[in-house]
Amino acid sequence: MDKENILRRIREAKEQRLTKLSLSHKFLEESEQLAEIPSEVFELDHLKVLDLSGNALTSVPESISKLQSLTSLNLSNNRLTSLPESISELQALADLNVGGNEFSALSAAISKIPNLISLDAGYNKLGVFPEFVLELQNLKSLSMGGNELSALPESISKLDKLVSLDLSENKLTAIPKISVLETLESLNLNINQLDSLPEMPPQLRDLYLGANRMGVLPNSICSLTDLRTLMLGGNSLLTFPPEMSKLARLERLDAFNNLLGEIPSVIYELTSLVEIDFSNELTGESFNNNAVNKNQVREISSRILQLRNLKKLSLLENPIENPPPEVVTKGVDAIKDYFRQLEAEGKDYLYEAKMLIVGEGGAGKTSLAKKIENPSYELREEDSTKGIEVIPWTFEMENGQPFRVNIWDFGGQEIYHATHQFFLTRRSLYVLVADTRKEDTDFYYWLNVVELLSDNSPLLIISNEKQERQREINERQLRGDFSNLKDTLATNLATNRGLDKILDEVKYYISHLPQVGAPLPKTWVKVREALEQDTRNYISLDEYLSVCEQNGFTEQKDKLQLSGYLHDLGVCLHFHEDPLLKRTVILKPKWGTDAVYKVLDNEKVISSLGEFNRDDLTNIWHEPEYANMQDELLQLMINFKLCYRIPHSDSYIAPQRLTEKQPDYKWDEASNLILRYTYESFMPKGILTQFIVAMHKLIAKQDYVWKSGVILERNQTKAEVVEDYKKREVKIRVAGKQKKELLTIVSYELDNIHGTYKRLKYAKLIPCNCEVCKNTQDPYFYRLGVLQKFIEDRQESIQCQSSYKMVDVRSLIDDVLIRTQAVEEAKQKGDFIFQGSVGSVVIQQAESVANIVQEDNKKAPTVKSAWANGSFYLLTFAVVIAGLGVLARTVPAYTLAAILTAGIIFVPLIGALQLKQDGRLSEKGFLELMKMAIGQLPLIGKLFGRDKGNLS
Repeated sequence: MDKENILRRIREAKEQRLTKLSLSHKFLEESEQLAEIPSEVFELDHLKVLDLSGNALTSVPESISKLQSLTSLNLSNNRLTSLPESISELQALADLNVGGNEFSALSAAISKIPNLISLDAGYNKLGVFPEFVLELQNLKSLSMGGNELSALPESISKLDKLVSLDLSENKLTAIPKISVLETLESLNLNINQLDSLPEMPPQLRDLYLGANRMGVLPNSICSLTDLRTLMLGGNSLLTFPPEMSKLARLERLDAFNNLLGEIPSVIYELTSLVEIDFSNELTGESFNNNAVNKNQVREISSRILQLRNLKKLSLLENPIENPPPEVVTKGVDAIKDYFRQLEAEGKDYLYEAKMLIVGEGGAGKTSLAKKIENPSYELREEDSTKGIEVIPWTFEMENGQPFRVNIWDFGGQEIYHATHQFFLTRRSLYVLVADTRKEDTDFYYWLNVVELLSDNSPLLIISNEKQERQREINERQLRGDFSNLKDTLATNLATNRGLDKILDEVKYYISHLPQVGAPLPKTWVKVREALEQDTRNYISLDEYLSVCEQNGFTEQKDKLQLSGYLHDLGVCLHFHEDPLLKRTVILKPKWGTDAVYKVLDNEKVISSLGEFNRDDLTNIWHEPEYANMQDELLQLMINFKLCYRIPHSDSYIAPQRLTEKQPDYKWDEASNLILRYTYESFMPKGILTQFIVAMHKLIAKQDYVWKSGVILERNQTKAEVVEDYKKREVKIRVAGKQKKELLTIVSYELDNIHGTYKRLKYAKLIPCNCEVCKNTQDPYFYRLGVLQKFIEDRQESIQCQSSYKMVDVRSLIDDVLIRTQAVEEAKQKGDFIFQGSVGSVVIQQAESVANIVQEDNKKAPTVKSAWANGSFYLLTFAVVIAGLGVLARTVPAYTLAAILTAGIIFVPLIGALQLKQDGRLSEKGFLELMKMAIGQLPLIGKLFGRDKGNLS
């Protein structure tokens, strides 16, 4: 918005006598931030609300006093260091926001504003609490968060009308007596240095004490019988006292990242609770998560059934064993259903688990699997495993209980590496086989893969010493890097040397997996055994539900809960949320994975660089076992992010088989936004192929995509996303009109993918915007986590290591990523999450960006032919044609010719009207729509071939 537009907005306010005027930065272009308040504003003497937030104001003129009708003045997020004395003359002013400026001391003139009800002076540089604020006898809301206050005056009790007090993000070590504040309802003390509290106002409803130094819950909290919200995250609490049961009205309890070893018994007495958070928040940006306190909750009591109002229980990153974590991750209702069934049906136990054998191709994985199944098996030359082989094996435990194992033998070829993430399951035993002759095993790759994808499941290394050739393995170093490595064992499978010890170790570790022997409802075990005995590859949902009924199930939701549990375990596949796949329960996952790999290994698909259509699938899946399930198998590939449909086409792409060659294209390097992701020690394969599937509707011309890169296009803006696996990085650069918006979408989707790897260590790198770096393709980069730490520690500038110039920290982030209004509102409400080191605050904006992505997904579907629907218009067309037939017999030839000409024009007109009805008129002109309609007609449409053109 240029200056003229700003003045126009002011004139409109004057002419229409508007009572509200916003000249906030959110309405202005970045280059048009206000450095001063236009003098015309002070002519608006009728104005009641004035928003000047987010600009570059360094002063406010004395003429502000002319706005005598003002009730609300927002000066937040500017560069103010003082206010004029005349501000005290704003007698009607009730709401003043000067947060996010550069005040080291507040102007005393504020104390003379007689009717001030709300004052926000947060996120400044105040080192001392301004005592003149205590003269504001009508103050109801006071925000002093984000400053450098180390103490509060005892006289703060004079503010006896306060309802809300925010003192978060300061350096407070003690709080004076505030119990006399009889109207106080909300007190925010997050991110200070408090280890105790004085007596609190008894009517307090919301208390925020996150990220302090609490080792014991202060007794004063237990007397707050009206408390609704209690934030205790990021402290060092070991338990909660029985006296906490007095908090009978408590609805929300946050105690994430503490030292709780269990859910304290008193929690089950707080029957008003709606939300409980005992999680351990992690972020890929933080490489020092071990420094953060972590809860260690292993069990939930059946007493949770008493908490009838509970809607949310978060136990992320706790070592949950009972109920099974597959149940717990589904939420409170699933947990309650589990306990309800356990009480009604009684307990039983399932003694089975999954063992997964991984390693390079030809290492001897299949030979080991068959030797474990049958030690007498005679070795022979094995064909290289295509995809996955599943071998059942049963052994007796020491107590005589039979234990069932499904051994999954994974193909070691490169193409299969990128798909491992879909089949490597948690709570399984992993075996890495290394061929001592080839010495080609990349131990760090495989150990990282297992650690990331299996939730740190136990792992054994088996050294396959073919022809007695031995190889040293630095076990001490590997154990230091990977806590899940349990042992390294050597064998010669040809002679069975070392096989007995391998069998003993395998039996021990697999029978000691946390889920083994965990109580399950009897009906669950009965159905599991019934499904195990079924030799079919898949059954219909109705057949599955019937099996459940035959084994004692009565409620539909319980039947579906079990199928979800078995799905999460990898025992079967049932996609509840997919409209097509939900109708089928795949009993043998290997059947599904074999079908997937048949496509990826097909010669025609490989030679077509990953492109295939339904005719190809009919040929690939020609066997009877697949013939009637081709739609479902294709959807399975889409769900696994192994392929996507090309928009406006009947063809599909498997990105694992895309060309390695980057296409030629021109790129405008002027004014690019650049972002990089780097991976500390390991980068999993398949990140970019997953990204390509997720973002395929935005691929430029549906042409500019290759195995390690893609060009996206949206709203006259292009993004280049390229993976360099050897350097362990993904680099993004964006050019065009809406760079930040597209970069935020790209970043959001990559962050989503990263979130599927719980222990992935990566950094998001933000480019420098100093004069030297600003327009270069190789700027200096800062870790986003470092910039956030600078903001947390109130360090405004950071030095560029290329130019040695000091740059503004907030501008570095704001230049690249969008800080949405929703984020700012979340910050104001205190809806933030502690991540990384204690006290580090990360505002999450995923929801708002998800809306943008969903909006694109809505815009991107294939454009329907004008002739594929629209019964009304087509009926009209049919009537016209019939009418022409009648007229041909009754009118002269020249009249008929005129009518036919009109009819020819009428054909595309009908099509254009149909496209208009489909919502396309907003995108294209009417004549262009008529051309599009003609292009979609049979035969004629072939004359309008697609021109893919150049990227630029």
